[in-house]
Amino acid sequence: MHFLDQAKIYIKSGWGGPGAVSFRREKYEEYGGPDGGNGGKGGDIIFEAVQGLNTLIDFRYTQHFKAQRGTPGMGKNRYGAGGKDLIVKVPVGTQILSDPKPIEGSEDEDGIPDYEDQDILADFTEVGQRVTFLRGGDGGRGNMSYKTSTNRAPRQHGTGWPGQEMWVWLRLKLLADVGLVGMPNAGKSTLINQVTNTKAKVGAYAFTTTKPQLGVVLHRDREFVLADIPGLIAGAAEGVGIGDRFLGHIERCRVLLHMIDATTDDPVEAFHIVTEELAAYGEGLDEKPQLVVLNKGDLLGQELMEDIADQLREEAGVEDVFIISGATGEGVGPLLDAVLLMMDDEARDDADEGGTESEAGWSPI
Repeated sequence: MHFLDQAKIYIKSGWGGPGAVSFRREKYEEYGGPDGGNGGKGGDIIFEAVQGLNTLIDFRYTQHFKAQRGTPGMGKNRYGAGGKDLIVKVPVGTQILSDPKPIEGSEDEDGIPDYEDQDILADFTEVGQRVTFLRGGDGGRGNMSYKTSTNRAPRQHGTGWPGQEMWVWLRLKLLADVGLVGMPNAGKSTLINQVTNTKAKVGAYAFTTTKPQLGVVLHRDREFVLADIPGLIAGAAEGVGIGDRFLGHIERCRVLLHMIDATTDDPVEAFHIVTEELAAYGEGLDEKPQLVVLNKGDLLGQELMEDIADQLREEAGVEDVFIISGATGEGVGPLLDAVLLMMDDEARDDADEGGTESEAGWSPI
């Protein structure tokens, strides 16, 4: 299945049905009077977060969503049926954002304007969460409702209220407990394949991973979701390489695993590059708890790996460095133990700050 985390769609709720103009015509009913019924209400546009979806690829092929219009009213005081609501199913973690409009008078030399900031209109974080996003128009009144003591035979009727319409952006932010970050070829995909059943692509070249990968880690009878995003390089915040567009998928992570390739020319510089890109992205990513992981220990040996770890502690100010080999699994167990402890610490901090017990123990599984 192809991965897509952004899509622009058009949504429109249904119009209300028109009211009827009708008069009662029956034998022995000389003055039957008006009996036109009201029109039905238009259908709503409803978004629902469902389980089993982890991509917005369906919205690449279908961009227009229109709810059903209300049925017109009829004679004999028969009301029209309401239009059927249209339920748009989205993955958990989807945000609905406004379509930014260009700012008048902000054009540059090439005539390209600046755009308004996008507003978050809805955020789906739980399975089954529903939001009635656009309400359908009310039905028009039939001529029976216009009857008064002085207007015995009204012929006016309501045409039905219009529905609402707009363009919106859908943005998917995968829900994971732990996020893997690092430069290309740091071994992130190898690690997620080692600790989960994910079949992430592994290759001896940069940017083997071109889309985020999710996996469920089972360790000491506990489960957590691990997310692997494509590698970051210097200038990613300005669009260099794959850029930083996938960093949004770790905004909701509680812990980050910062993986460093021990075989690179300057592991300390690699650490600073990724840290600077996290800070440039914003959204508090540089403030999240991190575990620094020095990978590919099977290639250099324990003594040399310890020397590199000491450099990270001294020059980068890292308190603790985990030495592992994602290929052989050496050192992975203690790393996962530390992940569980840090997640528990974060849960306790959330509870101390006033979060509920269910919020502190939240998991996307």
